[in-house]
Amino acid sequence: MSRSGAIRRLAAVLVVAMVVSSLLSLQVSAQAGKGNPAAAKPTFTQKCIACHKADGTGGVKLTGNPTPNWKDPKTWADPKRKDVDAYLRDCITNGRPKSGMVAWGKTGLLKPAQIDDMIAFIKTFKK
Repeated sequence: MSRSGAIRRLAAVLVVAMVVSSLLSLQVSAQAGKGNPAAAKPTFTQKCIACHKADGTGGVKLTGNPTPNWKDPKTWADPKRKDVDAYLRDCITNGRPKSGMVAWGKTGLLKPAQIDDMIAFIKTFKK
């Protein structure tokens, strides 16, 4: 085998290894959840801070229950939040009228991708 042939084979193996590694990385990212928390921060700052506070501690009571404290482990352990993504998506999309939560998705104020970003951002408060 010539030296150039061996180098080409090694390069091909390295390219295949990089492609496989990239695909595995994408699969892990998809399983970890979707959404870009950094993309949601400006929206959170503009639309959510008044009730949920900048640090995610909530506690604001508009009409019904106070807003959740996302830094409190008990909030995340609540059985209603067993599927956290589904729970948050429902809250953001449909709102909680009795508690004063706006239906951000239903009203079109947030698009589905923005809701995914917001869910990822909210999860950054979890300890």
